[in-house]
Amino acid sequence: MTEIRQLSTTDSDFQRQLDDLLAWESVSDGAVNSTVNDIIANIRQRGDAALLEYTNRFDGWEAAGAGDLEVPLARLQQAWEALPPAQQEALQAAAERVRLYHRKQKVESWSYREEDGTLLGQKVTPLDRVGLYVPGGKAAYPSSVLMNALPAKVAGVGELIMVVPTPGGELNELVLAAAHICEVDRVFAIGGAQAVAALAYGTESVPPVDKVVGPGNIYVATAKRAVFGQVGIDMVAGPSEILVICDGNTDPDWVAMDLFSQAEHDEDAQSILLCPDAGFVAQVKRSIDRLLPTMEREPIIATALKERGALIACRDMEEACRISNHIAPEHLELSVEDPEALLERIQHAGAIFMGRYTSEPLGDYCAGPNHVLPTSRTARFSSPLGVYDFQKRSSLIMVSADGADTLGRTASVLARGEGLTAHARSAEYRLKGGADSD
Repeated sequence: MTEIRQLSTTDSDFQRQLDDLLAWESVSDGAVNSTVNDIIANIRQRGDAALLEYTNRFDGWEAAGAGDLEVPLARLQQAWEALPPAQQEALQAAAERVRLYHRKQKVESWSYREEDGTLLGQKVTPLDRVGLYVPGGKAAYPSSVLMNALPAKVAGVGELIMVVPTPGGELNELVLAAAHICEVDRVFAIGGAQAVAALAYGTESVPPVDKVVGPGNIYVATAKRAVFGQVGIDMVAGPSEILVICDGNTDPDWVAMDLFSQAEHDEDAQSILLCPDAGFVAQVKRSIDRLLPTMEREPIIATALKERGALIACRDMEEACRISNHIAPEHLELSVEDPEALLERIQHAGAIFMGRYTSEPLGDYCAGPNHVLPTSRTARFSSPLGVYDFQKRSSLIMVSADGADTLGRTASVLARGEGLTAHARSAEYRLKGGADSD
């Protein structure tokens, strides 16, 4: 029998149980912080020499020199050409859908003129250079390349630098092929906190970037947090999450497998079902018990379900939506008859999968929206990765002579009220007739 919490919203201490379930310390203990800070300081001080040492120590292969750390673009093309046709077609189809979706997000500059001729607006410009961290080695995450590189390219980022760890010197062919079709500009075979530090501060070989995006382990996440301010980052992500709201009419095997789809990521992943039908909740539990032994990653799934999973019986769909908004899940499945009607009640979620046929993995790979999503309840105040993360905005203000007179008088009063007389006089010099004497 699979161990997983079975809760009811009618339990007297339900809210406490739920908050205990959701509690997560996303980053990192003192030892991890200390190690990461040392690595960053060493990279800043010694550059490529430190990068080579860390690559030898942590990835287990020795580069002859810093030049060996860069992967030639011809090697990316070679990886692409060697892929089986089915993988090429799948990557191309996914890339096109992701690219098309993100083109809808692109924001252009705008401005307007007031009656006195004053122009106000906003100039939108892409970032100059972005660093993309992609997990590597035996793990294949070409989808991570697509979801991070394509929004940056759509935004018009001038140069995209990808770093990918290579345990034992092993390059992942799917990752390289994905980098090729996304037109990544440069690739370095480096990983860990040292790669994040190299991107943030630059070395003799790795150019410094303006923003670092992409997933990684606890050392990578800690390093991203440490370099924030020197560069931008996308987010510090916690474990994967899925919340399924079901009306009790979906195949329980489907729901069980949807819960598994996130639980198989790692032991800290979170999978939760909310349903007003207690009988259906019991059916899902039976499906979990029957299907779990068939899963390749059974031990990981079992641990995740035991430690952070839950099957929750609620009073009705209205209550399910209220609880969902409190959880603010990374992935929310509305496995119901009329998801569009239910959507109006949903306020906080990273991505919302609507209807019985919309499984979460479609969003991971090929639906089009980004799979880099806020976790650990941060969907209350943050959004999926998008084109907007690779654009910045500058305010435009061009005041006419008449506008300088009107606005200057307002600014003068407010500035003098704050005791900032230089501010006031700067505005007053442009008033019609000149500044009044103090």
